[in-house]
Amino acid sequence: MPECEMCAFFYVDDDGDETCEVELDEDEYARYLSSKPSKCPYFQRGGDEGDYAIVRHQA
Repeated sequence: MPECEMCAFFYVDDDGDETCEVELDEDEYARYLSSKPSKCPYFQRGGDEGDYAIVRHQA
C-alpha cells in the first residue's frame, strides 16, 4: 500500500527491512488477512504531523 511510508507504524530497521509495527491480536490479524482491504484500516499519519497531534489537540 502506497501510504505505508507515511504511517506512524512504518519502521525500517538498520538492515533496511521494512515492517509494520501495528499491534494486532490473532483474531484481528486473521480478519485483516481475510478482508484484503484496499486501504489500511490501521493507518495513522506519521512524521511531524503525527508527533504533535496530541499537543495541538490540547491547545
